[in-house]
Amino acid sequence: MKKVVRTAVITLLFAFVSFYFTLPALNFRSPVFYSWLIEVAVVYIIASLIGTFSFEDLKNRTVDFGFLKKNAKVGLIVVILCVAALGIGQLISNEFFNAGKYQKLMPVESREFAEDIAQISMNDVPIVDKDSAVRLGNRKIGELVNLISQFEVDEYSYSYTQINYQDVPTRVAPLRYGDVIKWFNNQSNGIPGYISVNMTTQDVKLVQLEKGIKYSPGEYFFRDLDRHLRFSYPTKIFEDYSFEVDEDGAPYWICPVIDYTIGLFGGRDVVGVVIVDACSGESEYYDIKDVPQWVDRAYSADIIVEQIDYWGKYKNGYINTLFGQKDVCVTSGGYNYLALDDDVWLYTGLTSVGNDESNIGLVLVNMRTKEARYYIVSGATEYSAMESAEGQVQNLAYKATFPVLLNIGGQPTYLVSLKDNAGLVKKFAFVNVEKYQQVAIGDTMDEAYSVYVKLLSSGQIIDSTTLDEITGKVVKVDTAVKEGNTYFYVQLDNSDKIYVASIQVDDLLAVLQPEDRVTIGFIDSEDNFVMMNQIEKK
Repeated sequence: MKKVVRTAVITLLFAFVSFYFTLPALNFRSPVFYSWLIEVAVVYIIASLIGTFSFEDLKNRTVDFGFLKKNAKVGLIVVILCVAALGIGQLISNEFFNAGKYQKLMPVESREFAEDIAQISMNDVPIVDKDSAVRLGNRKIGELVNLISQFEVDEYSYSYTQINYQDVPTRVAPLRYGDVIKWFNNQSNGIPGYISVNMTTQDVKLVQLEKGIKYSPGEYFFRDLDRHLRFSYPTKIFEDYSFEVDEDGAPYWICPVIDYTIGLFGGRDVVGVVIVDACSGESEYYDIKDVPQWVDRAYSADIIVEQIDYWGKYKNGYINTLFGQKDVCVTSGGYNYLALDDDVWLYTGLTSVGNDESNIGLVLVNMRTKEARYYIVSGATEYSAMESAEGQVQNLAYKATFPVLLNIGGQPTYLVSLKDNAGLVKKFAFVNVEKYQQVAIGDTMDEAYSVYVKLLSSGQIIDSTTLDEITGKVVKVDTAVKEGNTYFYVQLDNSDKIYVASIQVDDLLAVLQPEDRVTIGFIDSEDNFVMMNQIEKK
């Protein structure tokens, strides 16, 4: 009896300690669960061996080999069953047998780009990428002497999440303890706040909370986020959580719950979300269809890109991906985000297999609902556009950031920031997706935009007859110097908008007078200040 108790205690103690640190989901669809079971079974066999050859039994020469044989057999059966489950599960989930099911994981609807993607104001364009946000956040926390000695900005993958906060593209990142000693000194009050970076204005602030953040990946024991989730939801499979704030600025952890929908381990998809209050640890599970509107990222980028690839690869079955490769396409290798309809959408280019220099289309996917839209737009891949922009300033050795997708004059357009070796943005470039040799460079975004709209109206990209036009009487003409260039601001009697252009657009601007009657060609936007492409006196 002592042997049985001793073996059980050793095995259960190991199982609990192993579970505490590795945190496997107790779910037969989780491969990690089987690995954990194998470890426990091996320890059970070892514990039986220890029980069989105890010092007391050896001394009395009463070694019970039957006990060892019986327990080793049980442990070995568990190991064999787990290995068999892993092998068979991988086999029946293989893409070779289930290509059609994988292809249908993400329904994709064909749409028109210019109809879905409105032209936004240049003041609303998100220009802060993650690297820039990290730099801004570190600078901000460095200004706060009372905090920098105890905390630092968390820069892991779940940080600087792009969200829409009160309809503004924003990146948010929690603080974390500087080290374990600083955790010990501050854990009773928690982490005091988080960094918020406005992606359009580059304004950065530290949002200080009335109640500190006490549940995060940087915590210890049962306040560690992974451990808190596992002991609250032992059977759920979690993956790629993110840090977000609601419309009131309260911090939460958004934790997608995945399931394998094909075979045993294939077709991973998000079936729900656990939302954890970062301050109190209170949590609630939502089915994917019931996720609150303010949540922006129920799906991880990895799952979205993986399912886009399945959709593009398996349109004509698995064998077609090896031979013939008719209509086979894959993502271009990179992605970025777009704020649309108060949601965050992931976008990526699609390129044909074997031709990675150009896109055949663009795919946008809602990160909360997984609604997917496909736009037939032939042109440059994102990386080709980056190289094209870098080529314009190759003497300066600037490096391009991954582009932001915009609609300018009905044209899919990439906005690229160009950084120096110190990571500072020095120039901006607009690159036409379909004609990526056409690049507009400027020291400021407004300057680059002015050059780009002039390119649009020149007929090099689109026919100038497609521009919007207005004819009216000049009410007022003002001038201003920005970045060394003179800009003219023209008001007409029949429009509330102000039409803006640099002197490079037309010399007529220099002699324009009130009461002159003119026709202005422009690309409309939400701005009250609209860049004009051409002007003609009547």
